[in-house]
Amino acid sequence: MREYLFMALISAAVTYLLVPLVRRFAIRIGAMPEVRARDVHTTPTPRLGGLAMYGGLVVGLLVASQLKHTGAALSESEGKAVTALIVAGGLITLTGFLDDWWGMDAFIKLGGQIAAAGVLVYFDLRLLYIPLPKDWGGSTSLDYTLSTIITILIVVVTINAVNFVDGLDGLAAGIVCIAAMATWAYSILLAQSMSVGNITTTAAIAAVLIGTCLGFLPHNFHPAKIFMGDTGAMLIGLVLASSIVTVTPLDPAAIEDMNKVPVLLPLMLPAAVLVLPLIDLITAVVRRTSHGMSPFAPDRGHLHHRLLDIGHSHRRSVLIMYAWAFLFAFGMVAMSREGVPVLLFVVVIVLALAVLVLMAAPRWRGRGGAHSSPRSKQPDDDGPPTGPMPPITPETEVRRRMPPQEGPSSQERASAEGKPVIPAFPSRP
Repeated sequence: MREYLFMALISAAVTYLLVPLVRRFAIRIGAMPEVRARDVHTTPTPRLGGLAMYGGLVVGLLVASQLKHTGAALSESEGKAVTALIVAGGLITLTGFLDDWWGMDAFIKLGGQIAAAGVLVYFDLRLLYIPLPKDWGGSTSLDYTLSTIITILIVVVTINAVNFVDGLDGLAAGIVCIAAMATWAYSILLAQSMSVGNITTTAAIAAVLIGTCLGFLPHNFHPAKIFMGDTGAMLIGLVLASSIVTVTPLDPAAIEDMNKVPVLLPLMLPAAVLVLPLIDLITAVVRRTSHGMSPFAPDRGHLHHRLLDIGHSHRRSVLIMYAWAFLFAFGMVAMSREGVPVLLFVVVIVLALAVLVLMAAPRWRGRGGAHSSPRSKQPDDDGPPTGPMPPITPETEVRRRMPPQEGPSSQERASAEGKPVIPAFPSRP
């Protein structure tokens, strides 16, 4: 337990200290685009925060590989998780960097995501089987080709789900942090019942990801000083997907002996921790294609945009989505402790949806509601508006009161051009 806390603190500290340096670098190279119509921020903000997150990830993984318990498990794992994540993370970070700086075609970016997922598969960090209960035919092993396809699909979908939800300050980092916490908690529960190397690998990856997100959040929470951009969103999506892939143990019978529900948890937990980004991703694709647009075309119809449109402030919208993701993810993990019927999962889903609807309803908006005072119509009160106005200095006042520069009057110009001259009436004293 202390090793996981140590590697998380190292990742958080490195990420936190690198962000100011990356921010200066982003401003210097011009990675600070103008505000677009679909953006919710009102002042140009530098991107490339993912570079600092990648630095924290690399240092955290290298430290984890040198620890006594975790390092032994990482070195014994067949997937060479540390090398795989550093190489694949570097590739996806480079792809996001070029997209944040110069802009990139959506299909070229998709190619970079597939290539990064392919690196994970090359280092054997892939899904080995699909866990199913005995009543459903038992767990199904995957051959190399099918394992490769499913692993790449999981990684690409997770990357884009996180990237789509990255629309408010601190939203993507916070939700991925909650998802990593739930994955870590589930892996610790499994480790208490079995001794499998890849369970420790999952816990180590999740701990490093938690630290990376926590180190970035102080700089990114509203009002954000820097954005992670596609550089960071795709990176943490990749790392989260790798933890999801490795959370399935090598021996399916080990889970089946625990109780009734955990045999499905390797399938249900990824859906639980990613349910909010996945809902946003699916609805965005349906919405855009139904309007004849590309699935990758940006718009302003995401879930967080709707929370803002009904009157919630920036921070309140983020906290609502935090609360819902936490309730859903940890509700699933808590039920893995005891044998419960699968129907209870449906009850949890309904309760989570009810909480989201209640918290998002206009009557719960407080002073930001429809019946609030006119003051609530002002810009979001928990952050700066469109930026400070230029100060009026004494030099400005003198310049404003100076008479116009000397030159020919309008009457003189008309006389020179041969036009009739209209005499000017003297002004009142």
